[in-house]
Amino acid sequence: MSSETAYRKVDRSGRANQEPVPYLKRDIAERICDFEEVILGYDGELAEDEASRCMQCPDPQPCTLSCPAGNDIPEALWLTSQGKYVEAALVFAATSPLPEVCGRVCPNLCQQGCVLGKRYGAVSIGKLEAFVSDVAREAGALTIKVPEQKTGKHVAVVGSGPAGITVAEDMIKLGHEVTVYESWPEAGGVLVYGIPAFKLDKRVVGYKIQDLRDAGVTFITNTRVGQDIMVEDLQHEYDAVFLGTGAGIEATMSIPGEDLDGVWKSTDYLVRANVKEAYRPEDKKVVPDVGKRVAIIGGGDTAVDCARSSIRLGAEEVTIVYRRTEAEMPGNKSERYICVEEGTQINYLQAPVEYIGDENGRVKAMKVIKMELGEPDASGRRRPITIEGSEFIQEVDTVVLAVGYWPDPLLGDKTENLATHNWGLILADEAVGATTREGVFAAGDNVHGPDLVITAVASAHKAASSMAAYLEGKSIALPTPKPRRKK
Repeated sequence: MSSETAYRKVDRSGRANQEPVPYLKRDIAERICDFEEVILGYDGELAEDEASRCMQCPDPQPCTLSCPAGNDIPEALWLTSQGKYVEAALVFAATSPLPEVCGRVCPNLCQQGCVLGKRYGAVSIGKLEAFVSDVAREAGALTIKVPEQKTGKHVAVVGSGPAGITVAEDMIKLGHEVTVYESWPEAGGVLVYGIPAFKLDKRVVGYKIQDLRDAGVTFITNTRVGQDIMVEDLQHEYDAVFLGTGAGIEATMSIPGEDLDGVWKSTDYLVRANVKEAYRPEDKKVVPDVGKRVAIIGGGDTAVDCARSSIRLGAEEVTIVYRRTEAEMPGNKSERYICVEEGTQINYLQAPVEYIGDENGRVKAMKVIKMELGEPDASGRRRPITIEGSEFIQEVDTVVLAVGYWPDPLLGDKTENLATHNWGLILADEAVGATTREGVFAAGDNVHGPDLVITAVASAHKAASSMAAYLEGKSIALPTPKPRRKK
């Protein structure tokens, strides 16, 4: 936070009574027919009006405290309100390498801290971040500046999602050589293959990857570390290794009929539905024929993404089946509202217990049981309990399982002295990113489980800082292995 921001004087009473400025969205009838971005956001005048609602709170500022990356949000909003869009974007970019992405897909934890949330509504920080970042992109202001003098050190980054992008940028800015390994055909990780295009235009991710390439980062795709090349091999070739492989292994419910045709796992479904064919692996070229009735099992953001994708694939009836109530539902409430707005129905307190196939082995129905809520479980949410005798049959043509993700256990299984725990999470000290294998660092979803883009960015910054210290010859304390639990 700048000293100017800390003492900036504004009419806080007047700002507190300004109503939010609505951002623009595409018409429902138009947007459900394609995979183009739904949120149009703000133009210049609207952005300035919305940014001018910021109270410019004195330190400590709750919006900045609520952002895992510590973005100086009041400063960025002040600049936006003054029409200094590029300068505002550079404030966001100072702490996050992905302002264009976070402004589009994060649930905006910063807005949850905004003091105006209790009155007329928090400032739309995310939409403003996306707007100014797009302006800065068009102005060529988001290029990565690297030092002319190189350190002679070369690091390997495994995974090109949010954590990998963050470490790659931090390392290249310090003068280190960087090579990124990605298992998918195109760089971008979950940003390309996990988030639908109607939320995040793939070109936005492509611009960032090109920035890194222009800065000197090398990308090697179609290469799975732990299978095609081992961590030990990387350590022989590079001075330090970062693991940012995310949590991309889909969970299942292990109920009868999950192997029927027409029962999809969420990532497979989303990749086939919304990633252009040239970017898809050979085994995912065919787009799902969803039929008329689609059921999505789960309640988080992925379930919502799958439901909205199903509508765009031509389904006439799309239902999210969730075993708790809306009060316990994880994910972004705004995205859930848009999902319902587009025609999805959400059936609460229900869960499938069996999928039923036809004579050709394709799902045609599912047996569903009703639930009620009991006492809170370890997550703090009330535990769903089945109601005996409440089963009923729901006819379906397609089912998509969106019931959670696990990290890929491959790295832990194939890498000596790389400790994992909790069904495959890499054991790493989140304050420094150090793993139990010297010279190997990790951060993001493969360490703390599925979470937000900005959370991965924040933890990856810490890991990059520790990697830099390690490359300078400083000692980094390694975490103590814990007993490993199997899935």
